[in-house]
Amino acid sequence: MTPVRVGLMADPAAPSDLARRMADLTPPDSEDRVNWDVEVVSEPFTLASEDVDDALERLDDHARRHGWDVVVGLTELPLHDSDGRYLLVDVDRRERRAVLSLPALGGLRMQRRARRAVGKLVHAMAGAEPGDDHRVPLSRFGGRWRLLSGMVLANRPWLLVPGLKSALVAALATGAVATINSTVWLLADSLSWWRLAVATIASVALIVGWIIVDGELWDRPNDDTAEARERSRLYNLSTILTLTLGSLICYVALYAVNLLWALFVLDPAVMGGYLNASMGYGDLFVLAWFIASAATVGGALGTGVESDDAIRAAAYSKREEDRRARLARERTKETDRSTRTDRRPDGGSD
Repeated sequence: MTPVRVGLMADPAAPSDLARRMADLTPPDSEDRVNWDVEVVSEPFTLASEDVDDALERLDDHARRHGWDVVVGLTELPLHDSDGRYLLVDVDRRERRAVLSLPALGGLRMQRRARRAVGKLVHAMAGAEPGDDHRVPLSRFGGRWRLLSGMVLANRPWLLVPGLKSALVAALATGAVATINSTVWLLADSLSWWRLAVATIASVALIVGWIIVDGELWDRPNDDTAEARERSRLYNLSTILTLTLGSLICYVALYAVNLLWALFVLDPAVMGGYLNASMGYGDLFVLAWFIASAATVGGALGTGVESDDAIRAAAYSKREEDRRARLARERTKETDRSTRTDRRPDGGSD
């Protein structure tokens, strides 16, 4: 039997990586098994995160161009319908096209969940008769938090560390000097645990705020509609959570390095002699805690952040802005080519 030609259209980066691992996708076992011929194309097909219909039309254009029988689009952007409900998937059964929002899967076990979802979509559309469109909305409350967690994990906050390398170097240098300062020992010994906790929260909040300001990552609605405001809130919340997790990873790494340095160079008895108090190795953990907070503020904020893709990737709005700009450039190039062709008298090629 003639195999079903399946197209997987994926946004660049993580969605494309997932799609390429699905190139061996096969239909479920059955007596009348028809093979699937899967082709993967990496392209930013989503014109805007809220415009599902435009995304489906773009998939339809690619399906005709490549001769696909079924096409599924994979995007890392949130999708919602005209009622403001966030969507997991939108299916055009008549044209056998579907777009799947990967963050709506929740972020955990993404490869397995995405493979299962795409397999079900292709199997349903390949053998289904034309019918009405089908949308799978997320629940009003739980679905929003599921989508948000998927967006944060898609941002990969642990990759923020390379974007803060200069700030981390400055913070480590600050911490190394502060570790051997007797005034710092006195301050650390005088602070209660709740003040140290407040210092940790404040230092992380400051670095997150500085990254947002320095990188211009705060998203503002492009119009005064409720949908635009909600989209901006979702983008900004995902950016804050991503940067907070990334900054906490940096903070823990900074604490660990400062602690190892303190254990190597300091003798608690010497510290106790300076402070006229009995001190043990447990006090070095408190000292490293205080120094990590002080070094984060003094070193990291004093240096700033890198102009790095890892920083920009922390904001969904920036990735959507880049996607729209790329598509606008492509449309401009196509218009220029068409204009040059129309101006040639013979209509031939150069």
